[in-house]
Amino acid sequence: MSSSARLSTVVLDAHDAHELAAFYQRLLGYVVRAEEPHWVLIGPPPGTGGTSLAFQTEPAYVPPVWPGREPGEQQMMLHLDIQVDDLEAETARAVALGARSAEYQPQDDVRVLHDPSGHPFCLWGETPS
Repeated sequence: MSSSARLSTVVLDAHDAHELAAFYQRLLGYVVRAEEPHWVLIGPPPGTGGTSLAFQTEPAYVPPVWPGREPGEQQMMLHLDIQVDDLEAETARAVALGARSAEYQPQDDVRVLHDPSGHPFCLWGETPS
């Protein structure tokens, strides 16, 4: 059975939607597609492919926890995987833009970082065969 459904946008809550949107806009080279006082939609420049990201201000926002701790406590729930050509250079750039490196790094070819609102995300690069 085929479906006409397709993923268009991932939405992240934050203390400040505009601040977090600006971080990912700089990180990914995205453009603002729409914005309201407490919501921002960013996406790839016109003519390029990719999934859009939206951010909404949530006054009661609690940052996710990664790695997970005890059952029943706040967990990660989802994260973004971002493919890069130069893992070390892009990790340094993400940190310069406001990300922070996670203390626990489970793989050599992946860097786990936290965005300014505390959402974990991974930068990864293909390793040569």
